[in-house]
Amino acid sequence: MNDPKLMTGMQEIVVDEVFPHAPEIIWKALTSGELMARWVMKPTGFAPVEGTQFTFQTKPAGEWDGVIRCKVLEVIPNERFAYEWKSGHGGNVGYGSLLNTVVTFTLTKVEGGTRLRLVHAGFELPKNHTAFESMSKGWPEVIHNLVASAAGEDPSKN
Repeated sequence: MNDPKLMTGMQEIVVDEVFPHAPEIIWKALTSGELMARWVMKPTGFAPVEGTQFTFQTKPAGEWDGVIRCKVLEVIPNERFAYEWKSGHGGNVGYGSLLNTVVTFTLTKVEGGTRLRLVHAGFELPKNHTAFESMSKGWPEVIHNLVASAAGEDPSKN
């Protein structure tokens, strides 16, 4: 049952891949505001410190101003990084509906590189169907952009 239109309850997006880079290389891209701007969006007020609140700006919709409000929840250097991802507005349906989720990146050193596991959890379906469907397609590409940034490439030029 992979069709989000048929799912109900809480859902999560998981991307789990191995890349030929040391955890420290990927960690730098995960926790540098300058590099984050290359692979996800430019953060405002970001610091990789637990409790730090920061924002991303995306396309507004309806009553939502397009601001994604985040708060750093966990920082274990070269191993785990997690933050809240809250956006949307209760008056919106579809794109821009109220979203209260958590994004967690886990890095595990493996032979030949690093396993990078992203879990974006807390999608309430069917309410968050649009965000879940869009981010389910988008996160794999974002992860590849993150790793390209970690390797010193600029994914926006590809």
